[in-house]
This record gives sequence, structure tokens and C-alpha cells, in this order.
Amino acid sequence: MTRVLVVDDSQFMRTVVGNALSDAGYDVETATNGSEAIDAVAAYDPDVVTMDVEMPELGGIDAVERIMATNPTLILMLSVHTEDGAEATLDALERGAVDVLHKPDGADSRTVADLSHEVVDRVDELADADISSIALARASASAYATRSNGDTIDATTDRAVAGAASETGPRAGSGAGAGHGSATGDTRTRHGGSASSVGTEPRSPATDDRASSEVELTAECAANPTVIIGASTGGPKIVERLFERLPRELGAKLFVVQHMPAGFTSRFADRLDERSEYDVAEATDGESVHPGEAVVAPGDAHLEIANNVNGRVRVRLDDGERRHGVRPAIDVTMETAARRVDDPLCGVVLTGMGRDGAVGIEAIKTAGGHTVAQDEATSPVFGIPCQAIQTGCVDVVAPATGLVEAIVDAFETDGETDD
Repeated sequence: MTRVLVVDDSQFMRTVVGNALSDAGYDVETATNGSEAIDAVAAYDPDVVTMDVEMPELGGIDAVERIMATNPTLILMLSVHTEDGAEATLDALERGAVDVLHKPDGADSRTVADLSHEVVDRVDELADADISSIALARASASAYATRSNGDTIDATTDRAVAGAASETGPRAGSGAGAGHGSATGDTRTRHGGSASSVGTEPRSPATDDRASSEVELTAECAANPTVIIGASTGGPKIVERLFERLPRELGAKLFVVQHMPAGFTSRFADRLDERSEYDVAEATDGESVHPGEAVVAPGDAHLEIANNVNGRVRVRLDDGERRHGVRPAIDVTMETAARRVDDPLCGVVLTGMGRDGAVGIEAIKTAGGHTVAQDEATSPVFGIPCQAIQTGCVDVVAPATGLVEAIVDAFETDGETDD
């Protein structure tokens, strides 16, 4: 039986969430603060932990860090979306938590009963997902130690966990889907760049310094590139590392779709802005995105590409029906980009549950764009990249430390064009 540890200083919340999970068939233990959670994880070895953020004695953030350092476990954060709560939750995600759910705080119509149903649904997904908690723990520890201690990220960290990843789905470099979906003719000319086979190695970081520093351009790149990045469970820290290394000189327009509740995406955009040479903000309806700028899809709104004129991309927000059960959906942004972006285009799918992004990757490839998927060994959850790879429309499968190189390679022209 799948074991779940419910951690919250509120007896009411422990009871309501715990009962919902018990009724769903889970074996439930509880803890009242971070210190008890650390001991309970060691004693009971739960499959999933639900963790409150603010607790006495030891809060959820520090508890996540210690648990991931000693007993890597899938941790789902339950947090209010106040400014402080959002910042704390993003810290927890950076240190190894896999996902976040919004606790009702009176700001909307959601109730504790709604939260309980969502917790059960998310635990169901986590229990069934193709997850490497070791990959998550090591990637998180590496990134956090780098920022805390001023050391460099070990470029081999992610590659070292290849043996720990699940065997479900095609492995990076296996050639899954090779020979399908290649762009030809006018579509390649439209978006620029050429296709390469799945599993093609991007330029790998040569040193630890290179893995933690901004990538330098070594060749001429296509003008006005556009990059669509989609991620879900385990994605925030991977996106942050990508933004830290992406060169401003590339002059890209960046669009990020990270599955995250409303109220958290604005702070996530602020963190990306703080750690990147790009100007990053949460997207607003009707705004134009220029080269060197990036926007993050707001929680609870689809981000559509409205048009592409003179190197600038205008966006539109849509609060229509959820797709794949989520809003924003990666597919919505990628499909509209494939239809309306005339500049060189690259679609990137990162760690996450489900299949959101697979149709979008197909659309970008069909339109002549370039496509990249994170590899299995460094994806805490290999669902989204795996589904994209299985379409046969992924050009490059790259580890977390090679994603930026793969993006840059997609736009390098060596002074040549398809004209």
C-alpha cells in the first residue's frame, strides 16, 4: 500500500487531508512540524509527503532540504499564495519538493474540501508517475549548494544518476522515433535551422564552470529567435538554471509555461528576472515581447501567441477550458506559436507528469521549428519529455546541464542561411 505522510501544524488540516487520503486507500501517517517530519520519513519511509510551509520549530522549507539530503522523497507543498508564501514555496521547490498546491485562504471560492480532493488526485498522479526522486534530490542539492556556498555546479551530477532513472519509456539517445517528423522544404526555410536525430548530443559542458555560467556564443545565430519552454512537476529549478545560463546575446524572445497555481507564477517570474540577463515578467494580455525579453504564463490562464511582427511577438491570455486538466497548457502556447511565429522557433519540453506539450512539439516540428526534450536521467518526472519523444518529432534529447547548448545550437547558422 502506498504510504503518505501528512505534515501540518494544524490538527484540522491533518485530519481533513489525512482522512481524504485514507478514504482513497492510502496508508497515512502524520507529523506536526518539520522536525517530526524528518524523523517520520526516516522511520516510515513514505512514498509521498504533503508538507505545509509555515510551521513552528522547523518549517517546511528547511524540512524539505534535510529530507532530500538524507532520504529523497516525493514532497508536495501545500501553501497559501501570499507574497511570503509564494517565495517560501519556490524555495522549497528549489530544494527538492516536486509540486505545489494552493491552500484556501479566503481569497477565492476554494474550500478545504476542494484542497483535499486535489491532494488525493495529485498523490494518485505521483504514485503512478515515472519518477526519479534521486535525480530530483541531486539536481536540487547541486543547484542550491551552488547559490548558497558560491561553489560551481558539478557538470557530471545529472549524468551520474542515469542508472537511477526509471526504465519506463525510451531512454535518451535510444533513437526513439528517429526518422519521423523531419521538417522539409518551405517549413524549414520559414523557421530556420536544420533538424538532427533524436539523441544527438548537444555541446556538453566541458568544465564545472561552464555548467554553472552563461553560455558563450561561438558562431553567428539566426536573427530574432523565439523559444517556447514548457515544464511541470520538478520544473521550476530546471527552468531557473536554464535562464541563468542562456546568453542575452542570443536575443531570443522567451515564453515559459510552468504548471503552477495562480499567485505563484508572478513570483516565479521575479526569480527568473533576478537570475537571468533577460528581462522577465509575468505575461499580461496584449503585450508585445521583444528580443531579450521573457514572459511567464500566469497561473490559471492559457498563454497564446497572437502575432509576430518585426521581430516582436504579441501575446493573448485566455481563461477558457483547461487542456489536459491544466491551465496554462504547454500545447496551447506551442500550437499558436507554430501557426503565427515566422521567426526561427524552438520548442523545449522539460520534466513533468502527463502529455501536455507532445502535440505542441509536433506542431512546432511540422512548422519547421527545432525541438528539444530533457532526458530521462535528469528528469525527476519523465512523463512530458517521454510523450514528446514518442511523437518522433524531437530533434535533440539533452540532459539538464545541456539544455542551453541545445537551444543555442538550434539557432546557430555558421554564417549560412536556408535562403
